[in-house]
Amino acid sequence: MAKDSSFDVVSEVNMQEVDNAFQQTTRELAQRYDLKGSGASIELSKGDKLFTLNAPADFVARQVIDILNTKLIKRGVDIKVIKWGDPIAASGGSVRLLGSIVEGIDQATAKKINKDIKDQKLKVKVTIEADKLRVSSASKDALQQVIGFLRDQDYGQPLQFTNYR
Repeated sequence: MAKDSSFDVVSEVNMQEVDNAFQQTTRELAQRYDLKGSGASIELSKGDKLFTLNAPADFVARQVIDILNTKLIKRGVDIKVIKWGDPIAASGGSVRLLGSIVEGIDQATAKKINKDIKDQKLKVKVTIEADKLRVSSASKDALQQVIGFLRDQDYGQPLQFTNYR
């Protein structure tokens, strides 16, 4: 019997690139004439993988998020990795936004991906392993079809395909 081929479906974030984009955003906040002195600030906690954005108004907060998204895209980081919460009213009429960096595939998303792959009726076996999925099959063509199918789907977070062998 032929050896099965496999690959892993993961959702990983290059934190160094996220940090670089964050540094560029803070530099731009200090230099842009429309945001300089506005009281807008953004902080990154690498350990908690959390952005904290403070702004005098919701409009300014959206501008800062837009700047951060632009910097992330230029650095090759998918903007879906950050899940922004609802604006929280802070002192002095300002707003605070928390953005968490999503890494790894949670169980609910993994089950949905598993179900979607099984609905394709391809001869593949999907195994959920902690925060990733392993897809294996005797046919490399079936694995390529699964990768193509998953690229077309939107699960609210970026997916990468690693360890293809």
